[in-house]
Amino acid sequence: VTGTQHYYGAAFLKPGQVVHLIKDPDNPHDHEAIMVDMIPLGKIGYVANSPHTVPKGCRSAGRIYDRFEHHVCGMVRFVVKDTAIVELTPGLEEVYIIKTTENVAFSPYRQEELGKA
Repeated sequence: VTGTQHYYGAAFLKPGQVVHLIKDPDNPHDHEAIMVDMIPLGKIGYVANSPHTVPKGCRSAGRIYDRFEHHVCGMVRFVVKDTAIVELTPGLEEVYIIKTTENVAFSPYRQEELGKA
């Protein structure tokens, strides 16, 4: 992941964190651009795609672009200065549990209205 300095920096990135790699075909600078997104922040950078930004031993965005359709999860493995090394994890997806503060029925009607029907 490169370009972090244009978003939130890399200080918050830690090994084991899950990121989302999303193709960005409308990117005016690179037709093989892959945006890196982290919930709840949003875009945190891009997969490196230049000989000057791809760390030695890593694959560029162009090399991994055809390995997934639109989106794939990845796991941060290393963070060095303002760059993160991410491992693609195609079988991994994030699940979020939302806790509500009131008793909510999963229906288009409020619970009180259900009792009147």
